[in-house]
Amino acid sequence: MRDLSVVITVLNEKENIAPLLAEIRFALEGLNYEVVFVDDGSSDGTQKEIRENADEHVVLVELRRNYGQSTAMTAGIEHSTGRYIALLDGDLQNDPSDIPMMLEKLLDEDWDVVAGNRKDRQDGMFLRKIPSKIANALIRRMTGVYIRDYGCTLKVFKREIAEDLGIYGELHRFIPVLAKLQGANITQVDVKHHARKFGKSKYGLNRTFKVMADLITMVFFRKYIQKPMHLFGSLGFISFGLGALINFYLLILKVLGHDIWGKPLLILGLILLLGGIQLITIGILAEISIRNYFEGTNRKTYQVRRIYNEQKETVEHQ
Repeated sequence: MRDLSVVITVLNEKENIAPLLAEIRFALEGLNYEVVFVDDGSSDGTQKEIRENADEHVVLVELRRNYGQSTAMTAGIEHSTGRYIALLDGDLQNDPSDIPMMLEKLLDEDWDVVAGNRKDRQDGMFLRKIPSKIANALIRRMTGVYIRDYGCTLKVFKREIAEDLGIYGELHRFIPVLAKLQGANITQVDVKHHARKFGKSKYGLNRTFKVMADLITMVFFRKYIQKPMHLFGSLGFISFGLGALINFYLLILKVLGHDIWGKPLLILGLILLLGGIQLITIGILAEISIRNYFEGTNRKTYQVRRIYNEQKETVEHQ
């Protein structure tokens, strides 16, 4: 078993492979490590370039097609063997020389995750930095996980945290939130960042809209994953209550002889009543689904970090 696995997802990064491997070998010299490349459906010969530059430290996982960065990360973590896992971009913008420092901090200070913060970003595009800063601020505010730079791929994990992240879809942007859901202790350090030399960036401004959509999912996971009825039930009872009040008011008007048929207020009252019933029903169904998930898969609703006694310290992952 390796001490460290460096997981790198690549898509059409042929020109970056040789210099990236050279930097990794220099930075990690003396460590017991492996480099797990996950090729996410490249069409420019990236796979061939990896094989030609590979040594005994390199593992190549080729996916059948392009599944996206989140799925590729999951594949890399599952095919790694290290006790500690580092995530690294394959475009030479992250610097592998930061990994030993981050690993040392994780070990010396007993963190579960050490996340990188690109102190002096070299993206070059003003229009990319502004949406990124706005997205980072929104994520921090809405999830309560205060990481300065959610867009930095460079992170180092304890293996048990990385294995249970549950990354899918486009959720790689929210890795710190997913880790926090497991009760992980997270810190951040400033890391170097370089301008892209070869290849083309895979990110555009449409990424901001994807972040916003996924943010809703993360807020739900963070606050309500084990108690969905607290969200749907609360909204349902508020809606039902307002609808009942409106319809009671209209009933009084009807008794007093007023014509209430066709009034917009009547339509609003009925919508609120039916919407409230639907939200409460969704909450009940969500509670049943969560119960079946935890009971059917024998998953626990908690995780034990350590158990201490006078004789020994036992680290448990559940």
